[in-house]
Amino acid sequence: MTASRLADLSMIETAAAIAKGEITSEAATRSVLDRLKTIGPKVNCVIAIEEDEAMAAARVADAERAKGQLRGPLHGVPMGHKDLLFRKGKVVTSGAKITRGFVAPTTATVLERLEAAGAIYVAALHLAEFARSPTGHNEHFGPCRNPWNLDHVTGGSSSGSGAAVAARLVPAALGSDTGGSIRLPASICGVVGLMPTQTRVSRAGVMPLSWSMDTVGPMARDARDCARLLSIIAGADPRDLTTSHAPVPDYEKAMPTSLKGLRVGVPRRFYYDPVTPEVGKALDESLRVFRDVGAVITDTDVPDMALIDEVQHIVRECEAATVHGRWLRSRPKDFADQVRSRTEPGLFYTATRYLEALDLRAPIVAEFLAKAFGDNDILHLPGVPIPVPTIAETTTGGPEAIAKMIRLVGHCTRHINFLGLPAIAVPCGFSASGLPIAFQLIGRPFGEATLLGAADRYQAVTDWRRRAPAIATGAA
Repeated sequence: MTASRLADLSMIETAAAIAKGEITSEAATRSVLDRLKTIGPKVNCVIAIEEDEAMAAARVADAERAKGQLRGPLHGVPMGHKDLLFRKGKVVTSGAKITRGFVAPTTATVLERLEAAGAIYVAALHLAEFARSPTGHNEHFGPCRNPWNLDHVTGGSSSGSGAAVAARLVPAALGSDTGGSIRLPASICGVVGLMPTQTRVSRAGVMPLSWSMDTVGPMARDARDCARLLSIIAGADPRDLTTSHAPVPDYEKAMPTSLKGLRVGVPRRFYYDPVTPEVGKALDESLRVFRDVGAVITDTDVPDMALIDEVQHIVRECEAATVHGRWLRSRPKDFADQVRSRTEPGLFYTATRYLEALDLRAPIVAEFLAKAFGDNDILHLPGVPIPVPTIAETTTGGPEAIAKMIRLVGHCTRHINFLGLPAIAVPCGFSASGLPIAFQLIGRPFGEATLLGAADRYQAVTDWRRRAPAIATGAA
């Protein structure tokens, strides 16, 4: 199989080809490594490549497969992940100057579970500094660049994961999401990104930002790949006592195969307010597709979003300032201005304000489920309400202009983390400038199978997931 054909395979297709002996893990891993080394620098989506260890693991995987010993459903599949997932004895930068030499004392549970399923770790992928930018901004490692147009942002903070999957450098990757950090780069780079229910996946061994809002989830070319990954990484973990003990289904099998009668609510107020005409046109077309495959589309409303915005901000910033407080006091100049200015305010909230915000969480979630969902099964929101901005548009023009752009990019994502609900970003078109457009689907708690099934049915009758940027095919 040619290198270009190998790069074109999805994660599940790669796993199946290795299991059947149609390709070797060594060939698949070598192809990924070559692309990471040649295309990766153009996109600036890679922090570190682990070539020797990856190739050694691939040879072991091939030897095991020759004996009929498959470790699991990802046997021999090479993958890269956001560089804030700990690997014992390895440097994990978290995209920051402050932790550039940090050696992890343990390995993240999600990585242990992927390895047990047979996956091979090949690279640490770029991210926003300390996962603190919805655009992917990083002054220390330089901007990660959108594979569709290198002058544009990737979204953040899982910028390298989104860019690497979109550029066909890796078949799938893990990211983390505290205010949109999986869904934004997925939306902006044109891949699928799943943020699970708050307690569905362990955060043990993951650099925290806001411990009551952080999530870890998969990014891949299609919903079915995300389903397999979630089945592997989800579930209770004694190292993270916040994880749910609810049974983990086989999400590939649990996804509905028909959307007939599925009720999709569309909260136009607030979420659609800043949507531009060309983004709105793509979103409306995606709703038409859902209607054509049997879903029932209804208009719905949302609670007081200004209140939700305020309390989620207090919670996130207080927790972020707690995580980074000693560095904010001892090494403030080692933070980028964007990151420090967004984190320092958390130092000045009182304990009572933080506790009041936490106390409001349960009634706010109950009100959102009652008002926004009602009798709907899922909600349909924009991914990013505007065309993908350039890097310059998110870094120049003064602090107020930059802050306004940052808030606009994350307008449709940041509240969902506070609510703890699962969400998935799915590509649904391109802007006039050739950059991806996406929608989000929001589910009820532990409703990942419904979200994945809806995304899968949408992708079955559209071809956006098959589109690849020119840089991925060697045409740029």
